[in-house]
Amino acid sequence: MQLFINNKSGIPIYDQIFTQIRDEIISGELTEDDMLPSIRNLAKDLKISVITTKRAYEELEREGFIYSVPGKGFYVAGANRELIREHHLREIEGHIEEIGRLAEPIGLTKQDILEMLDSLWGEENERD
Repeated sequence: MQLFINNKSGIPIYDQIFTQIRDEIISGELTEDDMLPSIRNLAKDLKISVITTKRAYEELEREGFIYSVPGKGFYVAGANRELIREHHLREIEGHIEEIGRLAEPIGLTKQDILEMLDSLWGEENERD
């Protein structure tokens, strides 16, 4: 697991850690029962506060991505398909909102966008 911290991004460090680990779990790079680095070791490797790392792990645990075993550490939780589905749905909704923002100034209607989607979806299915 390789994590990268961007101090210039404006995104809190704990959130960067949370997002990168969550994305590795969702993508399957980290699988069920994989052990995560200890809070202290991760903080040391990233040269950040233990409190920051702890907060990221707490968020991951609260959202169901990891679980802790007292005295042993943190592990990747079993794949919660509904949790992963919800994540993808939120991402799709964000893209749809962006489409709406881009379409409005040029006068595209909902019907225009649906026709574009139908056309693109049809082309995609033809390639399969």
